[in-house]
Amino acid sequence: MSNAIQAVRGMNDILPDEAELWLWLEGVVAAWFARYGYRQIRTPLLEHTGLFRRAIGEVTDIVEKEMYTFTDALNQESLTLRPEATASTVRAAIEHNLVYDGPKRLWYQGPMYRHERPQKARYREFHQFGAEALGFAGPEVDAELIAMCAALWKELGLNDVRLQLNTIGSAQERARYRADLVRHLEMHEAQLDADAKRRMHSNPLRVLDSKNPAVQAVVATAPAMNAYLGEGSLEHFAVLQQLLAAAGISYQVNPRLVRGLDYYNLTVFEWATDRLGAQGTVCGGGRYDGLFALLGGKPTPGVGFAAGIERLIALLRDSGRAAPPRFPDAYLVYQGEGAPAYAFTLGDELRAAGFAVVLHAGGGGLKSQMKKADASGAALALIVGEDEIRAGVVSVKPLRDAREQQRVTRAELAGRLGAILKGS
Repeated sequence: MSNAIQAVRGMNDILPDEAELWLWLEGVVAAWFARYGYRQIRTPLLEHTGLFRRAIGEVTDIVEKEMYTFTDALNQESLTLRPEATASTVRAAIEHNLVYDGPKRLWYQGPMYRHERPQKARYREFHQFGAEALGFAGPEVDAELIAMCAALWKELGLNDVRLQLNTIGSAQERARYRADLVRHLEMHEAQLDADAKRRMHSNPLRVLDSKNPAVQAVVATAPAMNAYLGEGSLEHFAVLQQLLAAAGISYQVNPRLVRGLDYYNLTVFEWATDRLGAQGTVCGGGRYDGLFALLGGKPTPGVGFAAGIERLIALLRDSGRAAPPRFPDAYLVYQGEGAPAYAFTLGDELRAAGFAVVLHAGGGGLKSQMKKADASGAALALIVGEDEIRAGVVSVKPLRDAREQQRVTRAELAGRLGAILKGS
């Protein structure tokens, strides 16, 4: 029986071939955020447990069942690996007074942790990128964030990601709706499953999101939330829809969409696909105007979203998308007295000039080294032997076409290499 240690269940190694697609996507995402004026923020993986209990809500799946929480043995503090990043971003904005001089557009990227049953594109360590627009009160930024996502799906070639949209009004409006919803659920309690019964009084809006067909039948006859919304909430939602229509973004209003976090108000939205089975949501977000005050800060509006990187990678791979190939410009082979040191310093010179150069390692004759050079995908082999060292030159051999090998002085090589790579 093997005693080799394996990765923790639900936490995956991303191997080099797959990491190339991750790097490509991360580069696209960073450039996309920059085009909209969003600046990156990086927050710790570990936070005080109270941050998430207060922000996300005590009676949510995340806080009740999914957080990785432990007591720090040194100072007896309860700490949690972050299950999401909005609470951390708002905590950082309050702690460092980020919005004292006006609204901020921020974005983040990194790993999150939830103790869930691992399945396709749903893991215990998962990665997200997201945006948080802090200090913006109107529906214009809600629309901007949704339009940003639409632009990204288009850039990635993902044509079957659909938008669902809803408004859940203000806290006061939800309180009135909540009372009537509870009465409705109590009338049909016999048809509810154990989870819905448990949530019926503590967090009844989460019952609206049940996947149980019997519970969905009860929900279908429940009061509609939009009947409880006031003029301000309805106007916010109407303007948002007008802006999306002007941008040509199609959507479906889903009156049962509430999202799984307690801090939302007004706009909530999800982007989903049918290509990932049960894990169809690839991006979701909404407005959280009360979160700053809930975490001890000055009342400040906010809105944001988070997208699952594993799910987007799965969609890209399913679409046949691969990262653009990345090969070195040159592979440096060497043999003979003085050649290792000569090649070693030559490689550094060329890298300093901006070229990607792989230096052969592991010994072997010139023939075996040339096989390694060809297998590397490099465009050129740079050959250093005793003759080249005496003459102060490097032999340059094209590996991807029939051009002749040529000798270039070491002093001129960095200046000439670009032209040689272009074939001139």
